[in-house]
Amino acid sequence: MFLSVNRFCLCEILPILQLISDGPRFFVLIRMTIIQLEYIVALDTYRNFARAAEKCFVTQPTLSMQIKKLEDELQVTLFDRNKKPVAPTEVGKKVIEQARLSLQSFQKITELVRLDTNDLSGMLRIGIIPTLSPYLLPRLLPSLAEKYPKVNLEIEELLSEQIIEKLHKDLLDVAVWVANKSDQHFVHLPLFYEQFLIYFPDGHPFREETVALSELDISQMWLLQEGHCFRDQVEKLCGNLREHNHHVQFLSGSLETLKKIVDQHFGYTLLPELAVLDLPPAQQKNVRPFKNINPLREVCLTYHQRFSRETLIRAVKSEIRSCIPAELLDEARGDIIPWK
Repeated sequence: MFLSVNRFCLCEILPILQLISDGPRFFVLIRMTIIQLEYIVALDTYRNFARAAEKCFVTQPTLSMQIKKLEDELQVTLFDRNKKPVAPTEVGKKVIEQARLSLQSFQKITELVRLDTNDLSGMLRIGIIPTLSPYLLPRLLPSLAEKYPKVNLEIEELLSEQIIEKLHKDLLDVAVWVANKSDQHFVHLPLFYEQFLIYFPDGHPFREETVALSELDISQMWLLQEGHCFRDQVEKLCGNLREHNHHVQFLSGSLETLKKIVDQHFGYTLLPELAVLDLPPAQQKNVRPFKNINPLREVCLTYHQRFSRETLIRAVKSEIRSCIPAELLDEARGDIIPWK
C-alpha cells in the first residue's frame, strides 16, 4: 500500500485505515486532509449538507465534492444519502469518531503553544442548565471577563439531555450542570454542592426552623416540567409525585415563575440553594431546610474526553469555586441526590 498524506501525520490516519481495511489493498492512494475530516464531522453533526457547508464556511457543492472524494479514496461509503436526514453508515460512524479524535489531537498543538506562552484565549462554548444560570452567571461572568479578556464566551442555556447531545457532537466545549456520570466519554470536575430548600408563601403554618419531609403536602408542591434534572431529583427525594392529585396542573421551565406563584399564597416549591441566597429578607424568612436530612445536588464542570484545553477548564473551575460561598464547597455537609 502506498500512502500519500496531505496535511496529516501517519500516526493519526492509521486508525482510520484500519477501520476500513478488509484485506490487502494494493497501491491505494489516499490524500486525506484535515479539511475533509472537518467536513465529515460537520455533516455528522448537522445531518444536512447545506447546514454543514454553512458551518464550514464553504459552498454545499464544495463540501459534497470533498466528502465524495474522501469516500472514493477510502473505497467506502461514509454516509447514506437516501436517508432523511442524511446519516452515517456503520463504517462511517467508526471513521467519524476517529476523525473527531484526530482533529482533537491537532488542536492540542495549539493548546501546547498556549501553555508555553501562558496565553488563555479563543472561544469557549459553555452549556448551563436553567436552574443554575440565573444564579451562577451574575456571580461568575464579571470576574471571568476581567481576568481572561481574550477568552470569548458563548453560553447557552440547555436542558440536561440537550447538553449530553451537544457535548457528544462537539457543539459544546464544557457544561455546568448536575452531571449524569454514567457516560464514560465525559470527564466530570465537581464544583459545589447545593441544598434542596423549601420555599413557602408568607404566613405559612410552619413555625419551626426545619420541616420534615413527612409534614409536606405533596399535592401542594409546584414542580418544573419534565426534562429538568432538578425535577428528577425532587421526585427521587419526595417519591412518586404522579400518585398525588394536583388541583391545578402547570408546567414551568422557570424556578422564578414557581417562586412568584408561591408568593401569591398558592402552594410551595423546592429551590436549589443558590436560588435563595440573593432573596430579600422578607422572602428569606419563608425558606426552610429539611429536618433530619440535608439533600444536596452536586454541580459539575463536564467536558468530553476529546476536549484538549485543560488549562482553560482549570481556570473556569477556579473562577466558579471562588465566586461561590465557602459552605457550598463542602460535600460532607449532606447527602447527594443523584439525577440518573
